This record gives sequence, C-alpha cells and structure tokens, in this order.
Amino acid sequence: MADINELKCVASQVRRDIVRMVSMAKSGHPGGSLGCADFLTALYFEVMDHDPAFNMNGKNEDVFFLSNGHISPLWYSVLSRSGYFKTEEMATFRKINSRLQGHPATHEGLPGVRVASGSLGQGLSVAIGVALAKRLDGDDKTIYALTGDGELQEGQIWEAAMFAAHHKVDNLIVTVDWNGQQIDGANDDVISLGDLEGKWRTFGWEVLHMNGNDMEDLLRGLREAKEKSRKGKPIVILMKTEMGAGVDFMMGTHKWHGVAPNAEQTEVALAQLEETLGDF
Repeated sequence: MADINELKCVASQVRRDIVRMVSMAKSGHPGGSLGCADFLTALYFEVMDHDPAFNMNGKNEDVFFLSNGHISPLWYSVLSRSGYFKTEEMATFRKINSRLQGHPATHEGLPGVRVASGSLGQGLSVAIGVALAKRLDGDDKTIYALTGDGELQEGQIWEAAMFAAHHKVDNLIVTVDWNGQQIDGANDDVISLGDLEGKWRTFGWEVLHMNGNDMEDLLRGLREAKEKSRKGKPIVILMKTEMGAGVDFMMGTHKWHGVAPNAEQTEVALAQLEETLGDF
C-alpha cells in the first residue's frame, strides 16, 4: 500500500506537468486535467494492477480507458511518471508528429493508450466491450473508465449503461468526473443532469460516491468499488471534483476548460504546485 503523502507528492508533480505542457503548447485543457489529477494518480500508483511494459491486449492486467479524452495532459503525465515512456517526451505535447496528441490516439503507438478517445460519449461502450472480452477469456482483472459529467448528456452513454446492466458487466468500474462544469458553462445552465444517482440506479448500476480531490477518500472509494464488483452489477462512482483544483485562479469555473495560461499565469500557477519528482 502506497503512503498517502507519497501519492500527494506525485499528484502535485502531475499538476505541474499539466500546467507546463498546456502552457508550452499554448493550447489544451487544464481545468478538468487538474481536477482529476488525484484520481488518476491513485488509480495508477496504488489501485490498478498494470504493466508499463505495455501489452496492447491488456491480458492479465487491469485496463483503463479515458473517455473524456480532452484531459489528455493528465493521462500523459501519469503514464510517463509511472514508467510508460520517458518524461522528456511530455515536452512534445500537441506538436506535429508527436505521440502526445491533443486527444489520445493509437496511430502514434503511445504506450498505455489502447483506443483513440475524445469524441465524447463513446468511451463507456469501448470499456464495456473490453470487459466482456475479459470475461470470455477467463481474465479476472478489472476494467476502469473515466467520463466527464457533461459527457453524460450524450445519448450513447445511456445506451451503453442499459447494455452493461442487462449483461451484468460486473468487472467494470466507471468513474464520473462530477465537477459541474463543461466547455460552455455550468452543467445546470447547459443541460441539467438532474438526479444522477437516481438515473444510474434506475439503469441498474451500483452507485458509489467519493471526493476526487481528497486522496484518502479516493482510495476508500476505489477500494469499496473493487469490493462491490463481480456481484452482478456494473459499478459507477460519482466523483465530486473542483475544476482546476490546485491552481486558485482556475478553480470552480468553466473558463479554464480549454484555455492555456499565458507566461505570467503559468508562473503564478507553478508557484502554487510543489515540484516533487523533477520537471521534464
């Protein structure tokens, strides 16, 4: 079991990586990336059984799918910091011919990425398919997926949710980044999500909650999800986060969903984030 303080140190460095990548590229999505930094750190550095040597079919290991692919700088940082590729490659984010495209892609052959994502609403369907494949193969490992809350406005999500419950896809743990914000404003102003817990329960899922910006509660929630898996229902965790968490002027607003900080803003942001593992 990892030390909580060690995980917090990793998450701080991941946040620095996010800010620096987006700033250097002068484009990208810092808000949601910063908000989910603790979650993906906990998942890769403590919870998942995975191998940075990377086998595309993911046999005999847990597999993660990022459905809200626009928060790619977060995923690239976590993959790199957990050994999938050299940290120096983060400096190529969003550059021509880089393996670190604005949305994760498979054509460039980046270790850790098994499907192109970012066309919102599709990742859950992919995760369900792979979970079923693992079941057919007798592979007892778990599929994890992350979606955005605004992404739940896509109809395909709910078609997939019905399918998973009907087929009892219980080796699947889906987390919803519930920050209440999306590119055009607050969820409630764009299309209200209503009673999210009630919706998922009615669709036949086991519903859990956790605080996505509290490392202790993240580990508790993810362990509870694992304990409740394989009991006939797919699992969804409604994870409360703060968009832009860790950088005060980015927090709690949709304005940093897809905007890069300028040089002065980057300096202010980095001053709030401890360098713990060494910048790339």
